[in-house]
Amino acid sequence: MLNEKNTLEIARDLVNALEDKKAEDIVLIDLQGVAIFTDYFVICSGTSDRMLRSLVRAANDAMSKEYDLKGKIVGSSTNSWIAVDYTDIVLHVFSPQQREFYQLEDLWSSGKTLLRVK
Repeated sequence: MLNEKNTLEIARDLVNALEDKKAEDIVLIDLQGVAIFTDYFVICSGTSDRMLRSLVRAANDAMSKEYDLKGKIVGSSTNSWIAVDYTDIVLHVFSPQQREFYQLEDLWSSGKTLLRVK
């Protein structure tokens, strides 16, 4: 578990790392009190399988370097959806089509959207 004081700061740093790599439509959702398995979702899109892998690599590099966090990767770019579990923060990297199909923002609409970067 991450330090509660720093979890939001870490999630924002994750957003910044994704933004630096040109992720599209980044959303940070606060799920505290809504989900028991994590505190925050970070959701973003990439335009190709290669970009999805690059975004995950950038996220893992940033989390490892700054916070010594190792994420557990679920899914693959060939499925057009990669999830990375940092325990208190879960990153979802989608192709635009898969993101539209799964609609996580709607599914977790009881959470509070803290940030959206187009």
